[in-house]
Amino acid sequence: MDESNHWYGHSHILGRYCDIPDETPRRIQGYLQHGWNYLHGFPPNDQWCCPGYPRFIWSDVLRRRGWSMGRRGHYLIGAPWIYLLELEPDLGVRPERKGTIWYPFHGWEKSSVSGDHGRLADEIRDVENGPVTVCLYWLEFANPDIRQAYKSRGFRVICHGDRGSRWDGKGRDFLRKQLVELRRHRRVASNRLGSALFYGASVGCDVAVYGDPMQFEDERPEYGGTERRKRLWPELHGTSVDPGLAAEITRRELGFEYQATPEELRRMFGWRRARAAATPSGSGTALARRQDRAARRDPADPQPRERRGDRAPRAASVRQGQPRGVRP
Repeated sequence: MDESNHWYGHSHILGRYCDIPDETPRRIQGYLQHGWNYLHGFPPNDQWCCPGYPRFIWSDVLRRRGWSMGRRGHYLIGAPWIYLLELEPDLGVRPERKGTIWYPFHGWEKSSVSGDHGRLADEIRDVENGPVTVCLYWLEFANPDIRQAYKSRGFRVICHGDRGSRWDGKGRDFLRKQLVELRRHRRVASNRLGSALFYGASVGCDVAVYGDPMQFEDERPEYGGTERRKRLWPELHGTSVDPGLAAEITRRELGFEYQATPEELRRMFGWRRARAAATPSGSGTALARRQDRAARRDPADPQPRERRGDRAPRAASVRQGQPRGVRP
């Protein structure tokens, strides 16, 4: 299906969670939301989403927005990030976290961003205490002038890499690299709300949103601009944000309550179960956790509850409101 399903290693992470060997192609039969946004989870001009194919989205608020705009066939599964957290509970964990990791708003392959990186770097230097790491998207990282704007202020400048595709495999470790960096920093900040802020909050980072929000050269009016973001999430803007409130909003926006089981994902994505002889590609910790859950099942009930039509509590919670997998 669509190449965006494989950006940032999403299909790879979900395949690991489903114990599918790495060498197996993971074509998702539908369209997977590839990043946080405040529309309906997809671009405004999403006509490329073929009618009749499902949309796998992170949260119920996106389903409701999509419904209001004529979109149908939503499956609530949560963000791929939450599956990575289960697979890698200890990756990058440090006894002490220091400094801030800062994510300037970035462009993409078909649209650049206008803004003054030098002025933004000055503001970051004035606000942040302690060491600062600036993480640039690969397009901005490839520009020596942009890199120098931050390096000249004494900041460490990094890049998590290319978002990749199904064919080249470049983005497979993107989110793993991001997880390692977020867990080494005490604080995450940006000049716009975005996926990185919520990812950071999910692993205990303090959050901040400040500075010139910058603009796409052809920014779509459907998003509503900076004023709409501030109107919807005023509590997340500023140099200091309440950590408890940020954590609460993060769980809702990333869809933690909608995390599916491996069997559910295999069914929704059209994936076959891995052969019994194959070595599972999921991490030992995550696999052991699932095996432990299976071992605690009532021995008088050898069949999974799902086969009897009585779904497990977590799967049932996914279907509150509109059942996942049932098109409106």
